[in-house]
Amino acid sequence: MAHRYSKKLLHQLRNDLDVAALIRDVHALPSKVCDGVFRFQCPCCQGFDCATNSRTNLARCFHCQRNFNPIDLVMVVQRCGFIDAVESLRQMLRDPSSPRD
Repeated sequence: MAHRYSKKLLHQLRNDLDVAALIRDVHALPSKVCDGVFRFQCPCCQGFDCATNSRTNLARCFHCQRNFNPIDLVMVVQRCGFIDAVESLRQMLRDPSSPRD
């Protein structure tokens, strides 16, 4: 069965669910604030040279050169495919207690 998601939904998942909150609160990846910058441990290479950009809602590992939007992050951390990641994040959009910093 083919899954189709609207552009609006995918845009919401990528932009309305704060990537730093997903890292810190949902996936509980090791993280810290250093010199005012949120840093976290990369789920791919385990390096601690990662940061988020609140303006673009993206995360980047400067060691392995990976970029993560919320969907990509869920796929890597939960070791799942695109559809499962979208469904997981879609549940967070529906849940008013979800992190949306």
